Amino acid sequence: MDLNKKIELVKAAIEARNAAYTPYSHFNVGAALLTKDGKIYKGCNIESAAYTPTCCAERTAFFKAVSEGERNFVAIAVVGGKKDEPISELCPPCGVCRQVMMDFCDPCEFEVILASSKEEIKSFKLKDLLPLGFGPGNLS
Repeated sequence: MDLNKKIELVKAAIEARNAAYTPYSHFNVGAALLTKDGKIYKGCNIESAAYTPTCCAERTAFFKAVSEGERNFVAIAVVGGKKDEPISELCPPCGVCRQVMMDFCDPCEFEVILASSKEEIKSFKLKDLLPLGFGPGNLS
């Protein structure tokens, strides 16, 4: 994926971060998920006082896309940090989000884009973030 597309995804993730609902952790995360046909689905983290029902930004983006019938994904950009502070560190997906990615994406092809700013962007293949991941192929 070219740098301009990565920057576009990071910008969309930053926009999504602004909608986060984090009254407990005050740690806002935004994600922007790119489909094979070029659509972008944004997601933010949404917390619950009971914690367990909390949903991460990445899963919010995936669930929005899947609920609209999407099944083919190319990449996701993720940004996060303390509420009302600029992004300053990479914010990698949690294990549960990595597992959801594994369910819908080819781990050798799907790109996870992390940014600590609009200028510092790092890309990883899902297989590098979830080695020996368990996915649909394990159940065939």
